[in-house]
Amino acid sequence: MKICVLILCLAVLPGAPLFARESTDVVVMNNGDRLTGAVKGIDAGVLYFSLPYVIQTISIDWSKVASLHSQQLFLVKMQDGSAYTGTINSALTTPGGPLKLEVVDPQGNQILIDSGQIATVGQTSDKFLQRFTGGANFGVTYTKGNQTTQYNLSGLAAYPRERWLAQVGFSSNLSSSSGANTSTRNQVNLAALRLLPWKNYFYEGLGTFLQSAEQGIAVQTTLGGGIGRYLKNTKRTTFSVLGGVGWQQTRYRQSTVPAGTQDVFAGLVATSLDLYRFNKTNLNLTAVLLPALSETGRVFFSTNATYFIKITGNLSWNISFYGNWDNRPPGNLPGSDYGTSSGISWTFGSSLRTAPRSVQ
Repeated sequence: MKICVLILCLAVLPGAPLFARESTDVVVMNNGDRLTGAVKGIDAGVLYFSLPYVIQTISIDWSKVASLHSQQLFLVKMQDGSAYTGTINSALTTPGGPLKLEVVDPQGNQILIDSGQIATVGQTSDKFLQRFTGGANFGVTYTKGNQTTQYNLSGLAAYPRERWLAQVGFSSNLSSSSGANTSTRNQVNLAALRLLPWKNYFYEGLGTFLQSAEQGIAVQTTLGGGIGRYLKNTKRTTFSVLGGVGWQQTRYRQSTVPAGTQDVFAGLVATSLDLYRFNKTNLNLTAVLLPALSETGRVFFSTNATYFIKITGNLSWNISFYGNWDNRPPGNLPGSDYGTSSGISWTFGSSLRTAPRSVQ
């Protein structure tokens, strides 16, 4: 638990400097309205904009924007997988034509892009700490009848750059009830991704460390990597697949499995799906399949799904599901551990679509 709290602190503290940006960005709407403030980002067809005299970040329909001017640094990701870093300003176009943006990178190079091909635009900086993004989720329930208490805590800290990304996340679940043993599940995830020269292709390495009282797992270490591709990367949908190899070592509690430790070499297939709706909801689903190569017929599978409903600003309500399966567990141990939870989510930095996840 102490490790989870430490990761949560590391996730939250770097985000504070990002809120200190100058309110000098200018947005002009199709109807002539002119707004001066700070651009937070563009995501799922929504321009997120902060006004100095309004407490909350406002949401603007991107298709209604006539022009945008900013001297701040942004990370612009396109639907074809390409990415650019620089200041953004709208370029002159023919009347009634699609809005185009001019990105000027730190070296002064100018790139003209069609705004309709943008996947996301997020804040970035030339300072290390101000590049971090992430979020945290927390929920707790209590039932008096059988004195049952359940809590869930999860978080994510990510460091996105133009061609690569690194992140660390965790999730912790505890359930205690009068007259029953306390059940705990704790997981730490590591991932690093880099784009390949071919559009929408990437290679990724990942690591997972799991403890599950239900499955008798003291520590399960999974390391793997492979080549992936974004099959769909639009304003409202991001879907990717990854194929490679992995290694998994599981140390079971000695009281349940005399053998103690098992090592398995396996293939790796991972998928990630994100669905977004204008300023309202966000669904994140990840799944990892590990068919054992060193133990024919044995298969490991894990999944995480979270549905977010925006409350206000950076706050959302979430409903989540987690699951972990092994079709050939040792001894008489259960082959699965799964559960659901709900609670409050908070995001910081350029994180407009951030949720704790095992595969990016």
